[in-house]
Amino acid sequence: MPELAVEGELPLDEALVLDDVSDDAKLRQAHADGTPVVVRANSAEQIVSALKRPEVASVLVPEDRPELLELDLRELTYG
Repeated sequence: MPELAVEGELPLDEALVLDDVSDDAKLRQAHADGTPVVVRANSAEQIVSALKRPEVASVLVPEDRPELLELDLRELTYG
């Protein structure tokens, strides 16, 4: 599963899809169960926040925000 993808481009049948990473219990339980966790994000900040969580397999960006796929995640994360 890619780190970043446009929503609608990945098969998500087996995944837990969340709108944010605020529910620690859901994230930990899905990870413990071996369920891939996918999070929707509309901004660079939301992408970085989601990818900081070890439980998150991939982040989905909206179809109208494909420029988010081009972000320099290393720069955003480590400066």
